[in-house]
Amino acid sequence: MFSKPNSSTTPQPNQPGGAPAPTPQPAAAAPAPAPHVNEPPRSAPRPPTKGSSVIGAEMTLEGNISGGGEIQVDGRIKGDIRVEHVTVGDGGQVEGGIYAEAVEVRGKVTGSITAKQVRLYGACQVDGDITHEQLAMETGAFFQGRSLRLQRQAAPAAAAPKPPEPALAPREAPSSTNAVKPAPQPPA
Repeated sequence: MFSKPNSSTTPQPNQPGGAPAPTPQPAAAAPAPAPHVNEPPRSAPRPPTKGSSVIGAEMTLEGNISGGGEIQVDGRIKGDIRVEHVTVGDGGQVEGGIYAEAVEVRGKVTGSITAKQVRLYGACQVDGDITHEQLAMETGAFFQGRSLRLQRQAAPAAAAPKPPEPALAPREAPSSTNAVKPAPQPPA
């Protein structure tokens, strides 16, 4: 007959009539704002971002590639590449020239490489000339071609070569000490 009162059914002193207090329910999580709320309007230009592209292992691309950003080549490219950073993955193959700020080769390149920084990893194969400011090769890297140092262009004033000084014609010795040769006349 006597039982311990349940706290949910015990009358609360601040409730009139001793009605039981409602059981507290867990607070519902506030809904997350919709993603479009914080985005700028569609008409506002967004700042340019440098992209990163990947050529997958099963892909073959024929043609030249150019642009900003970087590219990871895990497949095969037949053509020239002109971007800021090029990485040729372990299974990647490039048949063409590479022109970039930085080039990392783990796969195979058949063609010339022109970049400020070039790094050849242990299992790579490069068959072509490399023009560079910095070249790093790991043990085991295969490189067949010429290594050419990239010369930075000097300032415009210093880059202009000085005009050569006019060559002095050898003087002919007079036949006699008193003979004076007349000065040559300019052509009319």
